[in-house]
Amino acid sequence: MHKNLRFLYITTENKDQASDLGRKIIDADLAACVNIIPAMESIYKWENEIHTNSEAILIVKTHISKVQAVTHFIKENHSYECPCVISLNIAEDEGNPEYLKWLYESATERT
Repeated sequence: MHKNLRFLYITTENKDQASDLGRKIIDADLAACVNIIPAMESIYKWENEIHTNSEAILIVKTHISKVQAVTHFIKENHSYECPCVISLNIAEDEGNPEYLKWLYESATERT
């Protein structure tokens, strides 16, 4: 019933950047909801060097029809050269049905 909902996992430089990007995504009607996890530690290899950084997580809940627009927005407005944007499917029949209905209606009515 609530098909093609997506959960986008985006890492950001810090909580302020996540908040700024999240507000702009909501303001542009690209998602129903964003969540911010203010602190995590990331360990990764970039250009053959191991890096350890503090980052924040921006979670964007939207419809598949808006994933490319959100990805483009992040690439254009993010401080990273290659920002992490990963889209995960939200199962249409798993979870709170009332929340999934709200998410579907909120994410699709604003095209």
